[in-house]
Amino acid sequence: MHGRVLIIAGSDSGGGAGIQADIKTVTALGGYGATAITALTAQNTRGVFGILPIAPDFIAEQARRVLTDIGADCIKIGMLHSTAVIEAVANIIDELAGNIPLLLDPVMIAKDGTSLLDPAALRVLKQRLLPRATLITPNIPEAEALSDFKIDRPEVMSQAASTLLALGPAGVLLKGGHLPGRQLHDLLITQDYQENFQFQRIASPHTHGTGCTLASAIAAGLAQNRPLPEAVRRAHAYVQEAIRLAPGYGKGQGPLNHTHTVSPFEI
Repeated sequence: MHGRVLIIAGSDSGGGAGIQADIKTVTALGGYGATAITALTAQNTRGVFGILPIAPDFIAEQARRVLTDIGADCIKIGMLHSTAVIEAVANIIDELAGNIPLLLDPVMIAKDGTSLLDPAALRVLKQRLLPRATLITPNIPEAEALSDFKIDRPEVMSQAASTLLALGPAGVLLKGGHLPGRQLHDLLITQDYQENFQFQRIASPHTHGTGCTLASAIAAGLAQNRPLPEAVRRAHAYVQEAIRLAPGYGKGQGPLNHTHTVSPFEI
């Protein structure tokens, strides 16, 4: 076990996304996952049926107790649903984690369309956390909300990613899965590097949690001291196989197979 990842995100009772997907992913890739849970959700493969926020002070206390004992080699941030939560998380990072790589997955909308971020909090997210991030991993709708840039085809992704990079993060992975077509395009960009990842879309309804999973897979790589491009490549390969081997659970958008890297333990 190598690479400690502190995951600050919401819980998915269905186990396909959020904290549950994050822990499975980090573990499956050989890392150690610790958590600060920001919200509880009642959800399954059909949608989100309820959200119970955790008090911002208690979110910060969870992170504090992990950072001052176990420590972290990377921090992965997912669902932060309000201004108060963003402020609490930003403050604890400034206090205790100034030199730790930070991966920000700006979770705003669930797959069923449920809003997971208070619109008033978007400005604070951009001010407090984006400039601190080693990498942000927005999908198309999230990138449009952050940049006010319309992204309707792969050809404009580079310009959109550059607009996001100007907001202060060290790197941007713009995920193109929401664009139509059989070919998927993800774009990784930093101040001095750019790489375009292309994949064939896998025809499957079982893609719940792909964003959380990809971000946590990258975070595990960063925690294990892999260079950013290498961490992204491994994460893409892991997610593609997890989709291909999805177990088909649930009656809606089912979870991935996060454990495809793990051999069963025989008793």
